Amino acid sequence: MSELRNNTAAGRYEMDEQGQTSWADYREKDGRLYIDHVESPPALRGTGAAGRLMRALAQDAKDRDLKITPICGYAAAWLRRSPEYRELVS
Repeated sequence: MSELRNNTAAGRYEMDEQGQTSWADYREKDGRLYIDHVESPPALRGTGAAGRLMRALAQDAKDRDLKITPICGYAAAWLRRSPEYRELVS
């Protein structure tokens, strides 16, 4: 597993595992991250890769004092289940 990458040119966070990349498309505006879509390649689905990506992404937002607006259903559900990051949702 690799570190979280913020690929600002593509507007997405990325994380590599087992030679494959999971990603979260986002937009950042006025101190807020809008998470539009989270996806893992088929080989990583069911392994927790998307959850690890969300944890790293949420921690980055917290460290940068950003709020998160989840557009993606997966991102919204993950944030609801994660009490340590719920305060970021707005």
